[in-house]
Amino acid sequence: MGNKNDSAISRREFARRAAFASAGASLAPASLLNTESLITPPPTQQPSNAPKLSPESQAEVEARIQSVFALYGSRFSDAQKGDIRRLATEAQRSLDRLRAFATDNGDGPGLYLKPLMERERKASPILAVPKPATAPKNS
Repeated sequence: MGNKNDSAISRREFARRAAFASAGASLAPASLLNTESLITPPPTQQPSNAPKLSPESQAEVEARIQSVFALYGSRFSDAQKGDIRRLATEAQRSLDRLRAFATDNGDGPGLYLKPLMERERKASPILAVPKPATAPKNS
């Protein structure tokens, strides 16, 4: 691939790393993420239309944001950091709803195709079987 700058990462690689960082932050215990070694940017004011989250969800959002900033913080402008904070906060509400859905080990997959309406099947035409060639009669 003809990259202009070999030190820059591609959008695909950035997305992959951001997804891993987000997944790692959601699985890591909160006590590991509250170390003094993390560089914390000054807290920003949440917009008034931000969703109200439980304290656990807010802690998870902050941990996710801090992990992304620890890896890529020097690459973002202040506006981009604000966007990341906003997007992480908005995504948390969906994650909470998804986690609240009760499942058991015996449950089947949630995604399957089910037609909205049943259609009558047309009768398939019966294929005509060719008649065997008869030998000419000798009279």
